[in-house]
Amino acid sequence: MTPVELSRTVVHAVRRAVEQGQLHVSVPERVVVSEPGAGGCGDYATNVALQLARAAQETPLRVAEILRPYLVGAEGIRDVVVTGPGFLNISLGEEADLVAGVVRDIRACGGGYGHSETLKGQVVVLRVPYDVRAEVVADAVVRIVGTQGGRCEVEHGEPVNLRPVPAPEDPAPLGADAAQWALLHPAPHDRPRITADHLLQREGNPLFRVRYAHARVRAVSRNAGRLGFGAEPGPVEAREVLAALCDYPRILTAAATHRGPDRLARHLVTVADAVLPFLPTVLPRGEEKPSAAHRARLALAEAAGTVLAGGLSLLGIDAPEHL
Repeated sequence: MTPVELSRTVVHAVRRAVEQGQLHVSVPERVVVSEPGAGGCGDYATNVALQLARAAQETPLRVAEILRPYLVGAEGIRDVVVTGPGFLNISLGEEADLVAGVVRDIRACGGGYGHSETLKGQVVVLRVPYDVRAEVVADAVVRIVGTQGGRCEVEHGEPVNLRPVPAPEDPAPLGADAAQWALLHPAPHDRPRITADHLLQREGNPLFRVRYAHARVRAVSRNAGRLGFGAEPGPVEAREVLAALCDYPRILTAAATHRGPDRLARHLVTVADAVLPFLPTVLPRGEEKPSAAHRARLALAEAAGTVLAGGLSLLGIDAPEHL
């Protein structure tokens, strides 16, 4: 079960509790699930009970206790534990099932994986100075906010509410992609480096690793086609790749909410660093014949490639097929 699917499952549990007359609240369109905090347990946690308590005229702990039976036993959920003032901590089924679920979700959504309606109906006004970096950051924020159902209006004038530290020099000589990365990858309060390091095709260059990882995924996919097999979601042991892909929707929402494309850029590096060591396991070796395991690994690799391509596109950077 993916975070998106789990969110839908929690919403369904709320709806069932309302239909049974145990809760008297408006059913939310979406709830947030994330990694458990301090004192939590399981794979994911949600504070939906705390959010609904006031409207339900119940304590958060009581709301959590009402919702728990509707979640326990739901497909893909192994156990639910209530902690603290009313957090629902959810343990999922086998990791292999989770991998297949994430891959299916990404294959179904394509470049729309991680998109939501968190900011639906919201208009975000960005007031930026006449500065190259501010303009580039604002342009990326417009696209990222759009993935969460919001809309941006960019203005020039005081009071400025988006003012990243300006670049020390014109980034244009780096070329379009490297210039975008140089301005977007650092946090807004950090001064960007406008240096030739961004052009180096070496492991020490984060932009190269991200684009190289995408190109390698595409190459592996082409080679699998030549060997006569395609991708098919299934059980795969790849914890780091799985964690990076599962976390992508949360990162995308945070980048939109906090107007921080740097968060997305850094997470793409995480995805790339997770998938690159995994790629050598995808294709058969020597006399080995393609198997279900190879097809499942290919599906996971292609899912990572989809996330890398989608994230780079939001940053205004090309995702090359060959590198």
